[in-house]
Amino acid sequence: MQSSSTRDRIVVAAARLLQRQGYVGTGIKQIAGEAQATLGSVYHFFPGGKEAVGVAAIRHSSEEFASILRTALAAEDDPAEAVLACSRQLAAELRESGWIDGCPVTAAALETLGTDSEIQRACAEALRDWTRLVTEKLLAGGFDPATAAELATTVISTLEGAEVTAQVNRSEEPLHAAGRQLARLVRSYEGHAGG
Repeated sequence: MQSSSTRDRIVVAAARLLQRQGYVGTGIKQIAGEAQATLGSVYHFFPGGKEAVGVAAIRHSSEEFASILRTALAAEDDPAEAVLACSRQLAAELRESGWIDGCPVTAAALETLGTDSEIQRACAEALRDWTRLVTEKLLAGGFDPATAAELATTVISTLEGAEVTAQVNRSEEPLHAAGRQLARLVRSYEGHAGG
């Protein structure tokens, strides 16, 4: 049991550090220190070193973010209201973090653009998973598959950009504005849902 809690501490510490200072700005010694683990423990659980820890951290953060999305999407039956609920939840969480805990993959994704690294693949997988959650909500709301997929991509892309803008400006308004506009966009398709 001790070993799994040590591994979990390492992953959670790495996830928070990557979210706040990116992959490049996070060192393996810093991860060990934040996790209250030895460097040997980090390498024991992650023989692949920093990249292996980073991938595990991104997957952990991705699931945390997916949980927030699932909860927000489930809070409203209407897909447009569900998207609005997502933007509100993200805005509240960002404000509560003091504007430091934005998207868990943005920094790592941007730092590894143009590479075919495990980090880049984990970031892409996270974005696909979040888009799938929104697609499923839209499909359940009667949208045809092609429209649902395009709208879901637009929702996730817009929320990602709005979250960065909110973080930089230390204001919830970019996320609220994005949520309102996304809800309008989703509503504009409602008469055509299912066909």
